[in-house]
Amino acid sequence: MILNDKKHGTSGPRNAGAVLIDQPIIRTDRLIIRPVEIGDTGLLDLHRGDARVARGTQTVPHPLPPGATEAFVRRASDPERSEDTWIIDATPCKGSPVSGMIRLKPLDRGQSDIRYWVAPDAWGAHIASEAVQAMVEANPHGCGTLFAEVFQDNPASARVLTNAGFQWLGDAETFCVARNGRVPTWTYTRKMD
Repeated sequence: MILNDKKHGTSGPRNAGAVLIDQPIIRTDRLIIRPVEIGDTGLLDLHRGDARVARGTQTVPHPLPPGATEAFVRRASDPERSEDTWIIDATPCKGSPVSGMIRLKPLDRGQSDIRYWVAPDAWGAHIASEAVQAMVEANPHGCGTLFAEVFQDNPASARVLTNAGFQWLGDAETFCVARNGRVPTWTYTRKMD
């Protein structure tokens, strides 16, 4: 994994003791994990508008309202944002420049929450596993512990986490906007080395 010197964002206070980071560009053999750019809007809209993607996330509605992706891109680029969002760009392995998304949300006490999704045309290509492992290794928030939560009807996402060294913490449930209801989840944690 290679971290580029080029960074996006600004330093400054954010929320609840969290610090806004300069988002590094993280490279692996097959991926470029980079901050969201305005040019990503079209492909993000396509993938976020897919019911299979929306139903795998907590916050993406389905159907996707007009302008929702543009608003998301603005929030992801806002210096006062509450989380850091990266695009999973698979062009080095001849994939899509927007093959998915990964985000880190700072929590308190040196902890962060990681979430991700991959576009259906990239399912089975181990892109999520590579992106999550790269984010763990880069640890751009410098956190001591990462948390993650996946829907219990998505065991592939659970395997992504366990392959990256996450340990099962327990069962819970959370609201899914696209499903308009509460969904059982598995919660995972990973102590950073």
